[in-house]
Amino acid sequence: MANLLQTRRGRLTTLFALYLTEGIPLGFTATACATEMKRMGLGPAAIGGFIGSLYLPWAFKWLIGPIVDVFAPDRFGRRRAWILGAQLAMVATLMVAAGVDAVQNLALFTAVIMLHNVFGATQDVAIDALACQVLPEDERGVANGLMFGAAYLGQTIGGSGVLYLREFLTETLGARGAWMAGFGLVGAAILSITLAVVVQLKEPEYPPRQHGPGDGLRRALGEVWQFIRDTKTAFTGSRAAAAGVAFALLPAGSMALSLALQSNLCVELGLDDDQIAHMNLLTTILSAGCCIAGGYISDRLGRRRMLAIYLAATALPTVYLAWKMQQFGWVMPVAADAANRPQVPAELVTALWVATLAFAVPQGLMYGTRTALFMDVTTPAVAATQFTAYMALMNLTISYTARWQGRAAEAWGYPTTLALDAALAFVGLPLLIWMTRPVDPAKAVNIPPHCSSR
Repeated sequence: MANLLQTRRGRLTTLFALYLTEGIPLGFTATACATEMKRMGLGPAAIGGFIGSLYLPWAFKWLIGPIVDVFAPDRFGRRRAWILGAQLAMVATLMVAAGVDAVQNLALFTAVIMLHNVFGATQDVAIDALACQVLPEDERGVANGLMFGAAYLGQTIGGSGVLYLREFLTETLGARGAWMAGFGLVGAAILSITLAVVVQLKEPEYPPRQHGPGDGLRRALGEVWQFIRDTKTAFTGSRAAAAGVAFALLPAGSMALSLALQSNLCVELGLDDDQIAHMNLLTTILSAGCCIAGGYISDRLGRRRMLAIYLAATALPTVYLAWKMQQFGWVMPVAADAANRPQVPAELVTALWVATLAFAVPQGLMYGTRTALFMDVTTPAVAATQFTAYMALMNLTISYTARWQGRAAEAWGYPTTLALDAALAFVGLPLLIWMTRPVDPAKAVNIPPHCSSR
């Protein structure tokens, strides 16, 4: 069998397929599972906490890098062994989660899915390391585009795709059977790529690894400590880098219409699985296209200027939905199976569609531009370290945002939570003043292809 990594097409196909295995389970858990959990009777706070837990392993994946580098068995492939092991563990944890009652044992279900994402983050580190090793410089641009596109496609398959199938399977298997079938389908998708791609990989000869003193765990801990020191130096070495830390830890515009709060509203306002799948599909396509367009526009009209516009624009559909919900008196969360449940106004459902689709445009425009800005302020000497850390901090922001929004919705109601989320879109804008590109061309950043946002 031909070695996929020996040809341009093979390398791009391999990385595309591997990034699919990152997007599919994330889309499944963040969209399909969150939707079903709402139908099971869980409230916004519980679902918000669940969604927040999904991103925590990704926020701390920078700790995994040195371990993957140190404990890398050359006999089975330095990166291939980690990818293979992580994917098998991802499938195993999905199968375990399928048998857990998400309502009666929410803590256990959340813990298993969180462990699943630990393996997902480990896989991401190993895939990025493989990309660094095998991609020639003239393939890195198209490879990055395909990798991001694969992640978006994977989220659509895991989210919209499973919801479409679940609507069909519920008629024949029942609600519980369809729920468990979703886990099986996602596990099968991952396993098919494992067998078709990962098992067949033949990595190139790597240069000898340079390690610190000591062996095993001691050496790994030493490299983690050195990693932390390098990161601290990069973050404090310039005003732009320090501003980048604060910017990464603040909300990227309004976020409620892309997190658990939006999934809650879809179910609460009576959308069925097909309708939610349609919405997820359309928003993903819009965001993916605008992600590319936003970066392109910012190259020509100015990164910080355009990013400020995009971030501010995310507040508009959020404020619009808050106003509509207040207007129709839909303030506090209502259980989907509540007795004497009020009739959902058709105009409010339309408002949710308008707000969600309108939000996908500035969110996509912002995403690509924000990533490019973080590249601008990254120190060349520790480029991969610093950039990965920025991405990890942004995932931490997603995690705490999903949590506070769920609790706020139950305490204060939807309109107040959405209005507060819209106001927070402007908090980070002053930091853009200090996030300037290096003047000296010699300081230009060459970010390797592992610029993953997860």
